[in-house]
Amino acid sequence: MAKETIAVLLALGAALFIAISDVTHQRSAQTISDEPMGPVALFTRLLADRRWWAGSLVAAVGFALQAAALGMGSVLLVESLLVTSLLFALPISARQSGRRLGRSVWLWAALLVGAETVIITVGNPTAGQSHASFLTWAWVITTLGPMVVLCLLGARMFGGRVAAVLLAVLSATSWGIVAVLTKGVVESIGHGLRPLLVSPELYACAAVAVAGTMFQQSSFRAGALTASLPTMTVLEPMVAAGLGMVLLGEVLRPTRGAEVILALAVAVLVVAVAVLSRDEAVTEADPVPTAA
Repeated sequence: MAKETIAVLLALGAALFIAISDVTHQRSAQTISDEPMGPVALFTRLLADRRWWAGSLVAAVGFALQAAALGMGSVLLVESLLVTSLLFALPISARQSGRRLGRSVWLWAALLVGAETVIITVGNPTAGQSHASFLTWAWVITTLGPMVVLCLLGARMFGGRVAAVLLAVLSATSWGIVAVLTKGVVESIGHGLRPLLVSPELYACAAVAVAGTMFQQSSFRAGALTASLPTMTVLEPMVAAGLGMVLLGEVLRPTRGAEVILALAVAVLVVAVAVLSRDEAVTEADPVPTAA
């Protein structure tokens, strides 16, 4: 079996476990307390919640599968497949809430899967290197810094669904960075324990993952799952793919004359997720307030 095929199967498995953990974490974040609290305070409170830890164990399995997939395939390939976690998360969330998904949801879900298939087969994502220079990473951090500040300020000012989306942007950006860093970590593992322990990607990956988790939990708490999860689902692979191309030299190599088909598939993917987010806006009680 080709390495790319194994990477696809591992990525789909990761998407399933990530979806289960997202639904579990969202419910924990919204029921932990009625008090408004920021990302750090919420994260600290969740550390004492058993259900949150159960979701975290499931998330760890998903991350391990994702890391294994990244060891065999490109960031572009693996991260694009993680979009399918939305297809798993919506029915799981609906079942737990006692709701039924409408026919339009399944139609757009089918379009999303079709768009994913086209992107992978026509786009032909090609792997690059596993590490990037410190100078390049410094440029990325400098570029993303102002966006982080603006999203935090916006979440604090507006609250509710807007806060959920803005915090989801920060979470997705964090996990997109983690995906690129994980590529380097997995490559270091292949050279033994010592290269792994001296790898800067290992510690940067852990720090960014903690930040991404805090932003994710705050996003889940600020609004319904359909306000935050679609943003995370689409933006994370976009960030990871962009960084994979900029930092690792990965590229899409569409077959000759297939550029238009690829562009249409990407457009369908984005529209499908946007429609799923709108159609599945849950009719729950107002979420608890969240401080940025």
